[in-house]
Amino acid sequence: MFEIQPMNAELFRKQTRRSTVIIALIFLALAMVLSTAAVALFGEPGGDNLRFNVGGVFVAVLLMVALMRGMFWSQAWMAPAVYGWQLKRSLMSITNVMHQVTAAVETGDPTAMKLLRFYHLGLSQMHELDGNSSDHGQLSREVEQHKARMEALGLDTEQTQLNPAWLEAVKQTPK
Repeated sequence: MFEIQPMNAELFRKQTRRSTVIIALIFLALAMVLSTAAVALFGEPGGDNLRFNVGGVFVAVLLMVALMRGMFWSQAWMAPAVYGWQLKRSLMSITNVMHQVTAAVETGDPTAMKLLRFYHLGLSQMHELDGNSSDHGQLSREVEQHKARMEALGLDTEQTQLNPAWLEAVKQTPK
């Protein structure tokens, strides 16, 4: 279950830039070392060694995937980037069924209303973290209308957790 956490946008951007630079530098070093090693071991002096260079880069990509999943993902310096990825992934899971969510909200389905509220809160945070204020302004009217409708029905508007059961329930609603 994903939960929206309060974050300082400036600090978030600074930390994600730093982790991106670290990952890029590690990848470049691996790609260079592995390509050079492949050419030295299997290449021909003065010959066409493109396939060995490409092979070294490909192995570096595979190694980076393994490092990301196995080592880096749980490191403290990656936490903001991981959080951002999880937030965007959660929002995308709702976007994929948005037509069903909006249809269920129109019928007054409380589960769909909670799901849409989480989506609004998550999208607002994503825009803030990404420094994208133009998209946020366009959404505010819809967000406020939905919040007022939830309050009128006595539903909690602080939907900071995405319950996967909500998604499943909305997916089961007729299209």
